[in-house]
Amino acid sequence: MYCLPHVLKMHLSSEYSVGNSMLELVRMKIFLWLQLLAKLQWSGAMPLSVLILATLLALVSANAQEHIRSLETVKSIFSDYCNECHSGPAADGGLDMSKLGLDLEKPEIFPLWERIHDRIEAGEMPPKDSSQMPFHDRSKLMQLVASELFRVHSANKATTLRRLNRREYQNTMNDIFGTDVDIADRLPADGRSHEFDNIGVALGISPVHLQQYLHSADAVIDAAVAKSSQRPPEKTISASYANSREGEQFIGKLWKKLPDESVVFFQNLGYPTGMLRGTEVPLAGRYRIRVTGYAYRSDSAITFRVGGTSFLRGSEKPTYGYFELHPGAPQTVELEAIIPLRTMVEIAPWGLDTRGYNLRDQGVDNYEGPGLAIQQVELIGPLYDEFPSRGHRLLFAGFERTEVPPKNSRSATVFALASPTVEEDTTAALLRVAEKAFRRRVDPVEIEPFLELFELQRSGGENLEQALRTAVAAIFCSPKFIYLDEPDGWLDDNALAARLSYFLTRTTPDEELLLTARKGELTDSPNALLSQTQRLLSDNRHFRFIEDFCDVWLNLRDIDFTSPDQTLFPEYDAFLQESMLQETRGFIDKLFADNLPIENLIASEFAMLNNRLARHYDISGVDGPEIREVELPQNSIRGGVLAQASVLKVSANGTNTSPVVRGVWFMERILGKPPLPPPPGVPGVEPDIRGATTLRELLDKHRSLESCRACHSVIDPPGFALECFNPIGGYRERFRSLGDGEKVLLEVAGRKVRYRLGPEVDSSGVLPDGRTFSNFVEFRRLLAADPQPLARALVTKLLTFATGREMGFSDRNTINRIVEQSKATNYRMQDMIKLVVTSEAFRKK
Repeated sequence: MYCLPHVLKMHLSSEYSVGNSMLELVRMKIFLWLQLLAKLQWSGAMPLSVLILATLLALVSANAQEHIRSLETVKSIFSDYCNECHSGPAADGGLDMSKLGLDLEKPEIFPLWERIHDRIEAGEMPPKDSSQMPFHDRSKLMQLVASELFRVHSANKATTLRRLNRREYQNTMNDIFGTDVDIADRLPADGRSHEFDNIGVALGISPVHLQQYLHSADAVIDAAVAKSSQRPPEKTISASYANSREGEQFIGKLWKKLPDESVVFFQNLGYPTGMLRGTEVPLAGRYRIRVTGYAYRSDSAITFRVGGTSFLRGSEKPTYGYFELHPGAPQTVELEAIIPLRTMVEIAPWGLDTRGYNLRDQGVDNYEGPGLAIQQVELIGPLYDEFPSRGHRLLFAGFERTEVPPKNSRSATVFALASPTVEEDTTAALLRVAEKAFRRRVDPVEIEPFLELFELQRSGGENLEQALRTAVAAIFCSPKFIYLDEPDGWLDDNALAARLSYFLTRTTPDEELLLTARKGELTDSPNALLSQTQRLLSDNRHFRFIEDFCDVWLNLRDIDFTSPDQTLFPEYDAFLQESMLQETRGFIDKLFADNLPIENLIASEFAMLNNRLARHYDISGVDGPEIREVELPQNSIRGGVLAQASVLKVSANGTNTSPVVRGVWFMERILGKPPLPPPPGVPGVEPDIRGATTLRELLDKHRSLESCRACHSVIDPPGFALECFNPIGGYRERFRSLGDGEKVLLEVAGRKVRYRLGPEVDSSGVLPDGRTFSNFVEFRRLLAADPQPLARALVTKLLTFATGREMGFSDRNTINRIVEQSKATNYRMQDMIKLVVTSEAFRKK
């Protein structure tokens, strides 16, 4: 009890410092009160239990009164400067100060006070044309509000016990067992907190989750366990279109057969598809695919898609990649892909255009255009990096597993698991598995429930292997696996290793990281933490971070949410969408990998392009389907994430664009300042796809409403700047229309377009600070000239994604310190990741 005041004094201290004398006074009162209580208990004048109770009551009572008085003081100041606009039923923005609650613990009240603080701090309130607060009143108000917001948020910001989301669960299971099982789609969708799907408070769990965890564990274990005692031989499957059922039907009509047994496709295949019977695989797994062919009657290479199609109705059609074949002698393109059971290869050319020649009516004999000649397709596999798998060895090390001769040729292969010391070997196996699952050393007492389950299965008649599998599956349904075990306060080495690994590789820590954690080096040495960070940034699993972070940060996961109107946008195709995602992910990966300044996020001198994107963006000199860095012409409208088709598609609805929707997307994702929702009863603004009225005209009327002006002055300018891009990311100077407008003399894939050109696009605007821009390039230049807000937003997003909780008011000092530190190196993006990892917010729960 003697040191209690000193300990509590340390805990009452805070990194938040604004010279707040009132907050320091409250802390000192508490400190002196505790000292008095300590003396009373030391002298025996008061029992310890009574002292503790009295302390708690005193703290609650004193604090509550102080907080209420603080906010009452604030409201008193507000009454002098704000009530003229913010009172009564017609209060601006729906904010009636007379009814503003004082209990910041309530989730509906806290954000209102936070918004008030931010708008006053930014100088937006009171408005320029209203009476302004004297410096003394403004300073006092800001200190009081800030201290209360800081107090409430810091007391409630600890990361909720966080479970693995679907992607993390799938990655972890497959990495532990060395499998490639699709688990994510089996599990219920993860809840979201704002844009993130890995936030603890949004990740609930249900009986459906538990049921699917059990099924998923069984599926992964079954895929990991060897089905034969010897490594299965790699088998080669060869097939050609010339000898397929489709070849018999379409050769001479839509396809052409050449003397070298090649079959030529002259158009992008819809029907018939390019599925090739005879390439369906007998076992699901990883295969090497070899496609042999050439560009027929063409001066340049022809791009084609390699994918899969299944006999099963409703099955997805995966794309394995886009490739090209050149004119001349046959060449072989080689790739590897995970192929599901009963799935065959499908090949489809891209970019072929018969230009008005009707193959169905006129046949192929008189057609002299280019085509894609496919001679042969081979599949080699299944391929194994290791045999048996690491999961097989994890389960059965120490056991003897032998193949039992089948009763007849139709019987499945059966194995018998045996051990002279069953209990000892089972305990060892479950300990091995538990340490992998729980991401730390495991005390033998922790696996007792799983040993009991094993014994229960054995007594119920299950054989040794099946009982062991059941116990192992139960481990992977345990909360110690499903949830990240993070203690309150500073993270220990195991928790820090897990947080770092799930941040940068989206999976369980590997052996090197776990070994570093066991030595205690992650918490003892910042250099060790940075060293592991650098290693994971170079790990080949780092692409998962790029994919997952881009999906939630930029909302790329909604790329399939809309289907562009084929009448308005006939040039849109699957290859373009695939390329869109690769462009943005490749671009963000390069920014991090090359440690480029954050201004490149908005205005870069390069883009990540392939032939499909180059055609879409009207950029010459880019051939081939592979994404690579391309230097852009000076003052190109491309360069930077805002001009990328993926971003422009997910911020539109497939038919038209809305400056409001894109403006909100920009504020949330790029500046990290989500606007308030519209006041109740205010109608939304919908575009007119008939081309009669532009959204700018409608928004001009919308902003005449007093309750809308403040937010739309911030939302609309970036939305207007992005109006020069259509819903699929193409540049435009006029809107496309399905109604009146100018006819367009253009063909896409041999068909005349049916849309018309409507009103001209106006991409000009005025920023809230009064700066003007006449087009997107000028807007982008203004944005890139002030990188600090971009850096603050990115740091906030990275911290949120890394810690599994939303950043809030009491995190602002940490974020500001990281941003200030990164300023010294010109806000370089990999540096920001390292500053995030070494920050208090990352290393503490």
